[in-house]
Amino acid sequence: MKRVHDIKAAGHWDETKAVDAVALDAHDRHRRRVVLSGERGTKFLLDLPQATALRDGDGLVLEDGAIVRVIGRPEPLIEIAAVNGHDLARLAWHIGNRHVDVQIIGERLRIRRDHVIEEMLRGLGARLTPVEAPFDPERGAYDQHHGHDHHHGHDHNHDHGGHGHD
Repeated sequence: MKRVHDIKAAGHWDETKAVDAVALDAHDRHRRRVVLSGERGTKFLLDLPQATALRDGDGLVLEDGAIVRVIGRPEPLIEIAAVNGHDLARLAWHIGNRHVDVQIIGERLRIRRDHVIEEMLRGLGARLTPVEAPFDPERGAYDQHHGHDHHHGHDHNHDHGGHGHD
Protein backbone atom coordinates (compact mmCIF):
# COMPACT_ATOMS: atom_id res chain seq x y z
CA MET A 1 0.00 0.00 0.00
CA LYS A 2 1.23 3.49 -0.81
CA ARG A 3 2.23 5.68 2.13
CA VAL A 4 2.18 9.43 2.61
CA HIS A 5 5.76 10.68 2.45
CA ASP A 6 5.18 14.43 2.94
CA ILE A 7 2.46 17.04 3.38
CA LYS A 8 2.42 20.18 1.24
CA ALA A 9 0.55 23.08 2.85
CA ALA A 10 -2.42 24.55 1.00
CA GLY A 11 -1.27 27.26 -1.38
CA HIS A 12 2.30 25.91 -1.54
CA TRP A 13 1.85 23.33 -4.28
CA ASP A 14 0.27 23.11 -7.74
CA GLU A 15 -3.20 21.65 -7.17
CA THR A 16 -3.53 20.81 -10.89
CA LYS A 17 -0.91 18.08 -10.26
CA ALA A 18 -3.20 16.18 -7.86
CA VAL A 19 -3.89 12.61 -9.04
CA ASP A 20 -6.77 12.16 -6.60
CA ALA A 21 -8.64 13.87 -3.76
CA VAL A 22 -9.90 12.77 -0.37
CA ALA A 23 -12.85 14.63 1.22
CA LEU A 24 -12.83 14.65 5.03
CA ASP A 25 -14.62 16.66 7.71
CA ALA A 26 -12.55 18.53 10.33
CA HIS A 27 -12.61 15.61 12.77
CA ASP A 28 -11.40 13.14 10.14
CA ARG A 29 -8.67 15.58 9.00
CA HIS A 30 -7.01 15.48 12.45
CA ARG A 31 -5.20 12.15 12.24
CA ARG A 32 -2.01 10.35 12.99
CA ARG A 33 -2.60 6.97 11.34
CA VAL A 34 -5.42 5.94 9.01
CA VAL A 35 -5.96 4.16 5.69
CA LEU A 36 -7.70 6.47 3.22
CA SER A 37 -9.25 6.00 -0.22
CA GLY A 38 -9.37 8.86 -2.69
CA GLU A 39 -12.38 9.73 -4.82
CA ARG A 40 -10.66 8.11 -7.84
CA GLY A 41 -9.71 4.97 -5.91
CA THR A 42 -6.19 5.72 -4.73
CA LYS A 43 -5.72 3.79 -1.48
CA PHE A 44 -2.95 4.92 0.86
CA LEU A 45 -1.73 4.97 4.45
CA LEU A 46 -1.32 8.17 6.42
CA ASP A 47 1.16 7.29 9.19
CA LEU A 48 2.59 10.34 10.97
CA PRO A 49 4.71 10.64 14.14
CA GLN A 50 1.90 12.61 15.84
CA ALA A 51 -1.69 13.59 15.05
CA THR A 52 -1.73 16.41 12.51
CA ALA A 53 -4.55 18.73 11.51
CA LEU A 54 -4.80 18.53 7.73
CA ARG A 55 -6.26 21.63 6.07
CA ASP A 56 -8.52 22.04 3.07
CA GLY A 57 -6.16 22.30 0.09
CA ASP A 58 -3.20 20.45 1.62
CA GLY A 59 -1.43 17.96 -0.62
CA LEU A 60 -0.53 14.48 0.61
CA VAL A 61 2.63 13.43 -1.23
CA LEU A 62 2.83 9.67 -1.70
CA GLU A 63 6.07 7.67 -1.88
CA ASP A 64 5.89 7.60 -5.69
CA GLY A 65 5.58 11.41 -5.86
CA ALA A 66 1.86 11.43 -6.64
CA ILE A 67 -0.15 14.03 -4.69
CA VAL A 68 -3.63 13.56 -3.23
CA ARG A 69 -5.50 16.79 -2.47
CA VAL A 70 -7.24 17.14 0.90
CA ILE A 71 -10.76 18.54 0.55
CA GLY A 72 -12.57 19.87 3.59
CA ARG A 73 -15.99 18.23 3.49
CA PRO A 74 -18.72 20.83 4.13
CA GLU A 75 -20.23 20.65 7.62
CA PRO A 76 -23.20 22.37 9.26
CA LEU A 77 -21.69 25.43 10.92
CA ILE A 78 -22.84 28.69 12.42
CA GLU A 79 -21.16 31.91 11.30
CA ILE A 80 -20.88 34.53 14.03
CA ALA A 81 -20.70 38.27 13.46
CA ALA A 82 -20.67 41.22 15.84
CA VAL A 83 -21.25 44.96 15.61
CA ASN A 84 -17.55 45.75 16.15
CA GLY A 85 -14.19 44.19 16.89
CA HIS A 86 -14.55 44.58 20.66
CA ASP A 87 -17.83 42.64 20.66
CA LEU A 88 -16.34 39.97 18.39
CA ALA A 89 -13.39 39.56 20.77
CA ARG A 90 -15.83 39.22 23.68
CA LEU A 91 -17.79 36.54 21.79
CA ALA A 92 -14.53 34.73 20.93
CA TRP A 93 -13.58 34.76 24.62
CA HIS A 94 -16.91 33.16 25.60
CA ILE A 95 -16.53 30.52 22.87
CA GLY A 96 -12.97 29.72 23.99
CA ASN A 97 -14.04 29.62 27.61
CA ARG A 98 -16.33 26.72 26.65
CA HIS A 99 -13.50 24.92 24.78
CA VAL A 100 -15.41 25.02 21.49
CA ASP A 101 -13.40 24.66 18.26
CA VAL A 102 -13.50 27.93 16.32
CA GLN A 103 -12.45 29.09 12.86
CA ILE A 104 -11.67 32.74 12.15
CA ILE A 105 -12.90 33.93 8.74
CA GLY A 106 -12.02 37.60 8.29
CA GLU A 107 -14.16 39.48 10.81
CA ARG A 108 -16.38 36.49 11.53
CA LEU A 109 -16.10 33.29 13.54
CA ARG A 110 -17.37 29.82 12.67
CA ILE A 111 -18.23 26.97 15.01
CA ARG A 112 -20.03 23.66 14.63
CA ARG A 113 -23.79 23.89 15.13
CA ASP A 114 -24.69 23.65 18.83
CA HIS A 115 -28.04 25.01 19.95
CA VAL A 116 -26.85 25.67 23.53
CA ILE A 117 -23.83 27.72 22.39
CA GLU A 118 -25.97 29.46 19.76
CA GLU A 119 -28.47 30.58 22.42
CA MET A 120 -25.64 31.88 24.60
CA LEU A 121 -24.20 33.84 21.66
CA ARG A 122 -27.61 35.30 20.75
CA GLY A 123 -27.96 36.43 24.36
CA LEU A 124 -24.60 38.20 24.03
CA GLY A 125 -25.79 40.08 20.92
CA ALA A 126 -24.18 37.94 18.20
CA ARG A 127 -25.58 37.81 14.68
CA LEU A 128 -25.73 34.14 13.67
CA THR A 129 -25.97 32.71 10.16
CA PRO A 130 -26.17 28.96 9.44
CA VAL A 131 -23.72 27.86 6.71
CA GLU A 132 -22.51 24.61 5.13
CA ALA A 133 -18.75 24.91 4.58
CA PRO A 134 -15.45 23.15 5.22
CA PHE A 135 -14.39 23.70 8.84
CA ASP A 136 -10.74 24.49 9.58
CA PRO A 137 -10.67 25.36 13.29
CA GLU A 138 -7.73 27.16 14.83
CA ARG A 139 -5.07 24.87 16.18
CA GLY A 140 -4.40 25.07 19.90
CA ALA A 141 -1.44 27.13 21.06
CA TYR A 142 0.39 23.96 22.11
CA ASP A 143 -0.10 22.44 18.63
CA GLN A 144 1.48 25.34 16.71
CA HIS A 145 4.91 23.67 16.40
CA HIS A 146 3.39 20.72 14.54
CA GLY A 147 2.77 22.52 11.25
CA HIS A 148 3.51 21.43 7.69
CA ASP A 149 7.05 22.81 7.66
CA HIS A 150 8.79 19.46 7.65
CA HIS A 151 8.81 16.11 5.92
CA HIS A 152 7.02 13.17 7.48
CA GLY A 153 9.06 10.43 5.87
CA HIS A 154 11.73 10.37 8.58
CA ASP A 155 12.02 10.07 12.33
CA HIS A 156 11.65 13.26 14.33
CA ASN A 157 13.99 14.07 17.16
CA HIS A 158 11.98 16.92 18.69
CA ASP A 159 12.49 17.29 22.43
CA HIS A 160 9.08 18.14 23.86
CA GLY A 161 10.15 17.56 27.44
CA GLY A 162 7.31 15.08 27.93
CA HIS A 163 4.86 17.91 28.63
CA GLY A 164 3.21 18.26 25.19
CA HIS A 165 4.50 21.81 24.74
CA ASP A 166 7.74 23.77 24.59
